[in-house]
Amino acid sequence: MLTDRQKLILQAIVLAYTETGHAVGSKKLVEMLSISVSSATIRNEMAVLEDFGLIQKEHTSSGRIPSLAGYRYYVDHLKHRDILIGQNDLSMIRQSLNGSYAKVDEIIANSTNMLSKLTSYTALAIKPEISDVRLSGFRLVPLGNHQVLAILVTDSGEVESQQFAIGKDVSGDQLEAIVRIVNDQLVGQPLSIVLQRLLTDIPIQITQYLKTPDGFLQTFGQALDRATSDQFFVGGRLNLLDFSSIDDPTTIKDLYHLLSNKTDMHDMMIPSQMEDSTKVSVKIGDEIANDLLKNYSLLTATYDVGNHGRGMIAILGPTRMSYSRTIGLLGAFKQELTNKLINYYQFYDE
Repeated sequence: MLTDRQKLILQAIVLAYTETGHAVGSKKLVEMLSISVSSATIRNEMAVLEDFGLIQKEHTSSGRIPSLAGYRYYVDHLKHRDILIGQNDLSMIRQSLNGSYAKVDEIIANSTNMLSKLTSYTALAIKPEISDVRLSGFRLVPLGNHQVLAILVTDSGEVESQQFAIGKDVSGDQLEAIVRIVNDQLVGQPLSIVLQRLLTDIPIQITQYLKTPDGFLQTFGQALDRATSDQFFVGGRLNLLDFSSIDDPTTIKDLYHLLSNKTDMHDMMIPSQMEDSTKVSVKIGDEIANDLLKNYSLLTATYDVGNHGRGMIAILGPTRMSYSRTIGLLGAFKQELTNKLINYYQFYDE
């Protein structure tokens, strides 16, 4: 158990180091602390904090820097003492989400880019996922030159489209017949059932109107795959390398490509069962369980849009980050993004 003075000193070391990147000495702490205390007393308290494993020496300086355990203690016990987010940041978040969007993907992609700009770190997001998404509409639009645009809509608000070629002898009436088959038999069905029927009885029915239905079936299947996949978005990908002290090109390449591995990043973003999903989750260093990210921290927030599912947004940055501000930004962004998506879905549902 730390004393109040030791907490103040640890807090000051974390704040000074995250701001400047320089080790903090006792003289600097005398200037920073709001209490009247000598350098000798501070050095004694720093020795205690070092024994506890909360701060450590930096080889190039006589000062101290936070350890991973020190950051963990700060996040768990001390960050609430700092201002989390300013009004200017909140205004920028609201302004960035104030535009008109045609798809949920556009909202999420814009969110990651804006969050990355606000923090100078890498932002990650997963759009809302629901297990029982259903097909709610389907159209075939002739484009001329034997090209057709297939458009499908789900009840989660997703609109997917893809172009494919048809034979010269396919008429508009035949295309309408295919649309009726899909709308009569597949609209209202869960996408998992739709995908299953594309492999069984639907191809047999469509061959009445298309001699070679492979192009249509492949197009429709690809559009459904995109609609059912949990889209993963990254903003500020290169920001991750700005804080890397690694000189090995292979490791840097692995670090960069890690962000493209949807499965690995998804697994790392999911909070543990012990964590409160309503709060910002903070994983520091080896808590992320990936050697490439041992010098980074991952902050994750889950947002809930009711019947339309839950998604996640996250910040990946160095362990030497401004935790209070970043946690505040992520929490505020989560709330504003939730409001934006709820409004989007309400408009679509109407």
